[in-house]
Amino acid sequence: MSENYGQAHYIKVTVALENGEPIFSYTNAEGAECPGDITVTSASTITYLLDDQTDKGLKFVSAGFLTPFDGIIDAITLSSDGKLLQMIDLDHTPGTTKFQFILTNSTNTLMILSPDPEVINVPD
Repeated sequence: MSENYGQAHYIKVTVALENGEPIFSYTNAEGAECPGDITVTSASTITYLLDDQTDKGLKFVSAGFLTPFDGIIDAITLSSDGKLLQMIDLDHTPGTTKFQFILTNSTNTLMILSPDPEVINVPD
């Protein structure tokens, strides 16, 4: 993975199936359920860990942004096994950016999109 920048934030992204549809839930580093949003107050690395409970071989392939040129997130890296996605946020630009995780599966060639978590920058 990439080097660490400032603060570290960890979110576990659990994907389960309910009536055949993927359901996303998020837990923070303390194990508490959360909406998946992160508020950043200094340069940070945000790490998302995929917990695939679908038995469909899910992997992160990227994150798609509604506003990719807003300067909120500076870079994304992926682990080779598709289980970790890291976002580098240098926290230079105040504001909020919405994104969706993009995942592949081993069952077919279709992609899966998550609901939209947010990164909120509040520079010091």
